[in-house]
Amino acid sequence: MQEIINAISGILTDYVMIAALLTAALIFTIATRGVQFRMFGEMCRLLVKSGRKSEPSADRHSASVTSFQAFALSIASRVGTGNLAGVATAIAIGGAGSIFWMWMIALIGASSAFIESTLAQLFKVRGKNSYLGGPAYYIMKGTDKRWWAVLFAILITLTFGFAFNTVQSNTIATAYASVFSFPREWMGIILTLLTLVIIFGGIKSISRFSEVVVPVMAIAYILLAIVIVALNINRIPEVFRMIIDGAFGIGPAAGGAIGAAMTMGIKRGLFSNEAGEGSTPNAAATASVTHPVKQGLIQTLGVYTDTMLICSATAFIILCSGMHTQGHDGIVLTQKAIDASLGGGHNYGSIFVSIAIFFFAFTSIVANYYYGETNLRFIRNNEMLIRIYRLAVGAMVYIGAVCSLDFVWGFADITMALMTLCNLAAILYLGRYAIILLKDYRDQLRTGRDPIYHASTIPSIATKTDCWT
Repeated sequence: MQEIINAISGILTDYVMIAALLTAALIFTIATRGVQFRMFGEMCRLLVKSGRKSEPSADRHSASVTSFQAFALSIASRVGTGNLAGVATAIAIGGAGSIFWMWMIALIGASSAFIESTLAQLFKVRGKNSYLGGPAYYIMKGTDKRWWAVLFAILITLTFGFAFNTVQSNTIATAYASVFSFPREWMGIILTLLTLVIIFGGIKSISRFSEVVVPVMAIAYILLAIVIVALNINRIPEVFRMIIDGAFGIGPAAGGAIGAAMTMGIKRGLFSNEAGEGSTPNAAATASVTHPVKQGLIQTLGVYTDTMLICSATAFIILCSGMHTQGHDGIVLTQKAIDASLGGGHNYGSIFVSIAIFFFAFTSIVANYYYGETNLRFIRNNEMLIRIYRLAVGAMVYIGAVCSLDFVWGFADITMALMTLCNLAAILYLGRYAIILLKDYRDQLRTGRDPIYHASTIPSIATKTDCWT
């Protein structure tokens, strides 16, 4: 089974998905005239503003999730295994050059994140306690092809609810087995019980949990990275040289190494920042804002937060330590790198990483579950089906904790590729609406107004965007 998974994953992720991702990202970067760069200041302003107070909704429905909470929910899914274990795996297999390509896919892929999150806001619907939306909703409303929407809903449920959650629980179990010799089976049981307790609380408990835990742990991890880089400041020029040489096959990193670096950097970069994948739009749609572009910009900032800050922190820790040449992989490589960087023969770094990965990966499990629930409700809003799904998620969390690293990553790569291709086709088809919204937003900003969107701005879909009447 492992050989079959590796063969399928190699074709889908190494060739088809990477080509599609880069093509879509370049198209959207050109079409938006580099929205991810030229509106960076506006992204920061909106995030700070949304963190201070709730923004009134553009219609009379009062959503329970603020713009900042929606951002925190998406960060909870992004910040996790991909940042600590995924980066380490990319370096172990693809070399230091994979970090360069991870940066590149984040910088240009952020435009795809803007398009998909803006579309999610445009086509969102009113739920019982909050707005609902995401690719399944904008595919259904924008194309009138329910089969396409249902296909995506199935793929994201399999990817996030099951495949990605096995990766998260596997990483936690591996970290604690490595440092504390804690049995993987017992960690699987603990994670399963905690997951079920949280997910039965609903979206309110998920967003509150995420907005408190994730920022604290992310800041602590970045501070640790700064300390380690400061202790190894003389090695920074060498680290950048390794990254550039590895990315372009210079010197000893020639030949097939450049292909491995590009492939692993883009694959693990996508797993971490999720730009264009179709996941974060589910969180983006829940926010209450006066213009779809506002949440599109805030979610774009999430790509930078994830890759340029947290992924880079892990990369510099590993490359400064020199432990990437010692045969370690995954979360164990990150743990060993921190221990080596701090010195003294202690494993304080490994202990901190174990605690950090627990919170990072566990919040990802919870957020991943929500993405699946949203899409299951799209297919059929049946409470019995949702309860069965919750129990199945708990089961997959346990399975991930006791399975091998190669198996869970291979499974995740396949479902991620299929889901991403399905979403990319949709946003390429519907992206013109996000371009219109961006122009409308900028026109209102130029007049000094706080942008407000009305359905009449795009008459051709006015009847399909009922939350903006």
